[in-house]
Amino acid sequence: MSGRLQRGRLPLLAAALVAAALIVPVQAAAAGPLISQNRPVTVSSSENIAFGAASAVDGDLGTRWSSAFSDPQWIQIDLGSSARVDQVVLAWEAASARAYTLSISADGTSWQELRRTTTGPGGTETLPVSGTGRYVRLDLTARATQYGYSLWEFQVFGTRGSAAETLLSYGKTGAASTFQDDGNCWQCSPARAFDRDPASRWATSPVNGWVDPGWISVDLGATAQISKVVLQWDPAFATAYRLEVSDDNANWRQIYSTTTGRGFKETLMVSGTGRYVRMYGTARSNGYGYSLWEFQVYGTGGAPITPPPLPPNPSFPGRLVWADEFNAPAGTGPDASKWTPETGPGVNNELQYYTNNNNARHDGNGNLVLQARREVTPGSACPVDPVSGSGTCQYTSARLNTYGKFKFTYGRVEARIKVSSTQGLWPAFWMLGADFFDQGRPWPYTGEIDIMEHVGKEPNRVYSTLHAPAYFGAGGYGSPLELGQPASSAFRTFAVEWDSSHMTFSVDGNRFFTVDREVLETTRGPWVYDHPFFLIINNAVGGDWPGPPGAGTQLPQDMVLDYVRVYQ
Repeated sequence: MSGRLQRGRLPLLAAALVAAALIVPVQAAAAGPLISQNRPVTVSSSENIAFGAASAVDGDLGTRWSSAFSDPQWIQIDLGSSARVDQVVLAWEAASARAYTLSISADGTSWQELRRTTTGPGGTETLPVSGTGRYVRLDLTARATQYGYSLWEFQVFGTRGSAAETLLSYGKTGAASTFQDDGNCWQCSPARAFDRDPASRWATSPVNGWVDPGWISVDLGATAQISKVVLQWDPAFATAYRLEVSDDNANWRQIYSTTTGRGFKETLMVSGTGRYVRMYGTARSNGYGYSLWEFQVYGTGGAPITPPPLPPNPSFPGRLVWADEFNAPAGTGPDASKWTPETGPGVNNELQYYTNNNNARHDGNGNLVLQARREVTPGSACPVDPVSGSGTCQYTSARLNTYGKFKFTYGRVEARIKVSSTQGLWPAFWMLGADFFDQGRPWPYTGEIDIMEHVGKEPNRVYSTLHAPAYFGAGGYGSPLELGQPASSAFRTFAVEWDSSHMTFSVDGNRFFTVDREVLETTRGPWVYDHPFFLIINNAVGGDWPGPPGAGTQLPQDMVLDYVRVYQ
C-alpha cells in the first residue's frame, strides 16, 4: 500500500453543492467575458486520473483538478490567442494555496506577474488584474494543508483577440497648469511624469500653482483608444479630479471622475478615445499643490514609443554570478578587483574616519574583518565626540563598495556575518543605486536596500529596510527581527531575494519580511528598484540612529564577514 496520504471523497452531488457555494461567477464591472472555459490546460502533476487538469476549466462545479502532495506545483491555461485579461477567479477546494504567483505571457516563456500572495485565504478568490497575453499561469509554492492543491475552477475573464494594450504615454510631450523648478523639486516638469522613472516627478509651482484647479496633460501623438490610466501620486495628491480626453487639446470629454481620491497608486480602468489625456485636479489633499511621480496611459492606437526593456526576472535560488569568499592570507587587504575603500568622514553624523583599508584585513581563516577602533585622525573633522569633546575624528573604521567593479539588477544576495555590537556601533550590509555615481543622482532618489543593519543599543535586534524618495530615513519601509539572543553571538546569514515585484528578507533562512511591490506602491510610494545597484559593507561608529559611543562602549569592535554571494 502506498504511504501517500489519502483524503476522503465527497459524493459527487455533495461536492457539487459545496462547489456551487464556493464559486460565485459574478464579474466586476470592468471585467470581460469568461475566456478560459474548455481551453487547453497543462499542469505540473495530477493526484490521479480522476482529478485531471481539464476539470479546472470545464465549467462543471462538481469536478476539480488536484495536484500531487508536494511543493511547488503549477497550472497553465492556453487562451488560444492574445487577450486582455482583467479578472481571474480561483475556486479552491479545501486544499488551497497559501502562497502563489499569478502570471501572464505572450509566448509561454517570458512572464508578467499579475498577482503574488503569501496569505491566500482559500475559498473563492476574485482577483482584479490587468495584463495582455495568451497564457495564464498559476505557480503554487505553499499549501494550506498536507494534501496537494485542488481547484474546482480556474476562470479567466477578459477580451480575446483584441489588440495588445500598450503604454502610450512614455516619452510623450506633456503640458501642465504650472510646474516647479527650485531646490526642493528641480526641473519637476510635465515630462517627468511620462519618463517611466518612478523617482522623478511633476509638481505644480509653489509660486502660483498651489491652487485649484491644477492639471497635467499628455499628447499621445495620434488618436488612441484609452483603456487604463495609472497615477502614482506624491503626498501632494488630488482628492477630487477628472480624467479627460480630447481630439484637439481644447475640447475635453470626461472619462472618469472622483471626489474621494486616496493618493499613492491608483490604477483606473477607463474607456475613451482621443489624442490628448488630462488629469484635471479640483481639490488638493493638503496645503501644497499637485504632484505625480508617474502618469501612465495605456490602450491601443496612438503613436507609442517603445520604452527600454526592464531587466529579466531571476530564478531562485539561481546561479552564482559573483562572490568573495575572503580566503586571502592573514593581514592582506580586500580584493582590489572586487572592493573599493571609501575614505574620509562618514555621513548621518557618524564619528569615524574611514581609512584606506587600514581597518579592513583578512584574518587567514576565511574571513574579512572590518575593525572599528578608538584612533585619532589628525587634521580630520567629525561631529563633536561626547566622550572626548573633540571635533577631530576620534575613531577609525572601514567602508567598502563594489561600484565600478560589480553592479546588478535582481537576484539573491547573501552574506554570512558576525556583527559588531556595543553602544554607538552601526554595522551594515546594504545596496545603493548605481545612478548615485553613474548620474550623480542624490540619495534617496537612487533607492537603497538595507539587507542588514544593527545598532549596538539594541543588542538582540537586526533590521531590513528600503529607502526611496517617498519613504526614507526614519520613515523607511522595513521591519526589525528579534533574534532572542545577542546579534553578535554567532555568524548569521543575511539575505534578500529581489525581483521586479517583490523582495523577501531573511536571517538564517527565516523569511521575516516581504515587500510586495503592489502593496508598497498603493500604501507608501513608488518602487524604485528596477535598475542596477552595488554592494556596500561598513562598520560605522556613532550616527543619528545608534547614537554616540559612551562610557560603556568597548572598542575595538570587529565586523567579521565569512562570504558575500550574489545569485541570479
